[in-house]
Amino acid sequence: MGLFSFIKDAGAKLFGHKEEEVIKTKSIQEINFEKAKKLMENINTEGLPVEDLNIVIDGERALVFGTVPDQKTKEIVILMVGNTEGVAEVDDRMEVKNAEPEASFYTVKKGDYLSKIAKEVYGDASKYNVIFEANKPMLKDPDLIYPGQVLRIPPLD
Repeated sequence: MGLFSFIKDAGAKLFGHKEEEVIKTKSIQEINFEKAKKLMENINTEGLPVEDLNIVIDGERALVFGTVPDQKTKEIVILMVGNTEGVAEVDDRMEVKNAEPEASFYTVKKGDYLSKIAKEVYGDASKYNVIFEANKPMLKDPDLIYPGQVLRIPPLD
């Protein structure tokens, strides 16, 4: 459990243009509920095994509850929620069934690419695929990362 910081203005948009127009007519509580619902749908769509998933949005903070089978799944859920436009903090309240070593997180800077990050964190640029694989399904292409995005950096075996 912990509190994770993200760049509020960087990340994936939750709603399309038409949805944004409808959302603007709702109260802050309704907007927060819609954001949480959409985040849970995104996690479920990716097939991540989270039991009793619940997300509560409180302003720029997302509280995430549920039970996951392993540390990797927990970290991917945190990153999927945190790498969303408008989310500045993720308050992790998830339980992990099988404890494992935690990965570190890396915030992408302008000019970064995965092999450059791999060289910095592992000392070997060819390990970029370890970072790419560790961030699926959030990353679909190793060349599509952006400044402000937070990536999972797993320990090497």
